[in-house]
Amino acid sequence: MPRLPALSICLALIGAGLCVPAPAQTVYRCTGAHGEASYQSTPCPGAQRQRPITLDAPPAPTSPPPAPTPTASAQPPVAAAPPPPPPAAPIPVLYQCVRATDGKTYLSTNGEPPGYYAPLGIVGVPTSLAQQYNAANRMGREPANAAMVSSYYTWVQDSCRALDAEETCAALRKDWADNERKLGRAFKSDQPPLLRREAELRAQLQGCGGP
Repeated sequence: MPRLPALSICLALIGAGLCVPAPAQTVYRCTGAHGEASYQSTPCPGAQRQRPITLDAPPAPTSPPPAPTPTASAQPPVAAAPPPPPPAAPIPVLYQCVRATDGKTYLSTNGEPPGYYAPLGIVGVPTSLAQQYNAANRMGREPANAAMVSSYYTWVQDSCRALDAEETCAALRKDWADNERKLGRAFKSDQPPLLRREAELRAQLQGCGGP
């Protein structure tokens, strides 16, 4: 008995509904009086010629390969947080001092500046004009001696007071502006001390939020 591939027979039997997935199956080829052929699952009726055909069982369906398990998408590397900025330097302690000889003010980091000798006439002690002129010329140029001190000089010391934070920042910014103005006008050979002062003031002004 001939055996045909199941696929070929199924294609021929689609219209008859005979192609079903089943184990080995027998169908009948029926030939009529005029040679027309038909296929059916039961023996041919009447005088029709029949030929049984055994269909090969279709191969068992194979399971599709499992879908790949979705993997978590690689997360982009998290950028490291930038290091925190260094803490601002504390506001320096400054003092406003009043010069004993002329009453002018100046800033100092020392609240107790050293004393010094000053001519009597400068601090208000009456003396002759010649004595005052002589003392003013000698002041700071030669060491004091007993005769000079007893005749023309007296010991003085500038008075100072500590500035609060607001006053300190204002004073430092004023110094910054003065230094920048001098730096802008200075020759290149005169700039090094002004540049050092600029760096010093910049560091001191960190606690004030900058220049």
